[in-house]
Amino acid sequence: MHDALFDLWKGGRKAFFYASNFGAYFLPDAWWREKAARKLSALTPEEKELADARAAYYNRLPAECPASRTGTAHGTRIGDFRYPFGARQKHSAYFFDLYRTARCFPPGYRMDYLFGDVTEEPACPAFVKSRPVKAGNSNAVLLKLNQTRHFLFWKDRLNFREKKSMLVGRNVVRQPHRRRFLEMYAGHPLCDIGQVNTDTNREHPEWVKAYLPVPRQLDYKFVCCIEGNDVATNLKWVMASNSLAVMPRPRFETWFMEGTLVPDYHYIEIKDDYSDLPEKLAYYMRHPEEAEQIIAHAHEHVDQFRNRRMEQAVALRVMEMYFQRTGQTGEKTSK
Repeated sequence: MHDALFDLWKGGRKAFFYASNFGAYFLPDAWWREKAARKLSALTPEEKELADARAAYYNRLPAECPASRTGTAHGTRIGDFRYPFGARQKHSAYFFDLYRTARCFPPGYRMDYLFGDVTEEPACPAFVKSRPVKAGNSNAVLLKLNQTRHFLFWKDRLNFREKKSMLVGRNVVRQPHRRRFLEMYAGHPLCDIGQVNTDTNREHPEWVKAYLPVPRQLDYKFVCCIEGNDVATNLKWVMASNSLAVMPRPRFETWFMEGTLVPDYHYIEIKDDYSDLPEKLAYYMRHPEEAEQIIAHAHEHVDQFRNRRMEQAVALRVMEMYFQRTGQTGEKTSK
């Protein structure tokens, strides 16, 4: 019954996302701009300071980055950014997440964007879902793209001590590093892990296991969060739960700011070669009070993404900074 409720909730959430976005798609530009101005003007001084700090993390373009020099002058005009009804690959979730913010700005402004799993530095300033974790300036400007898939938070009905003392994992396994994890720990007494795809299992058909809904995975104390093409999609709902995320240090980050996560404070860190996994699991099973502290810190990190009003304000500031730093002038949303 719990699984059925989850599937119903997930399907309804997705249906609402598309229905509401298509419904708002045909509203005039003036409506979007007025809405943005109201949101930014309603921020308290403390909220504005927080929004600016997060925006500065997501947008690491140099203070002056003229569009004519970077290639952004040849990007897409906001006034021409429209849903690709006839296209074969629509990237609908990405489109609407970017569209909702972009329409709040003058139609003559231009932007570049890359949809999908971005794992390398873009050639010019571009809005992306993901980027490599690194310090310093970056052309990859993070926005909350494809959020209907990535930002899922399900209420956990169990506390840590009530859960099974095992690591659970269900992944699509096509990358060598995910394959290596299964080679080491498939069938291990502390692990209930497997792959859900059947196209890469010719040598090890025993690795294939049935899909396990999120509520069933939350029956376990530990959840495997190994990165895929970029980030581990499940990391968000794991850190929102009363289970512990187990993974090496992130190499990529998204709007979730994976690059700010502190090992053994927000999640359990294991070595890149996975060799210390059994040792780490055993330690936190012996020290549940330390595990519960990590869970509390993880919840603190997640809470900043639950405030919808602030999330929208931060996105507006990220985009406003983009247009300012690429040398584009005109009306600012804050006016």
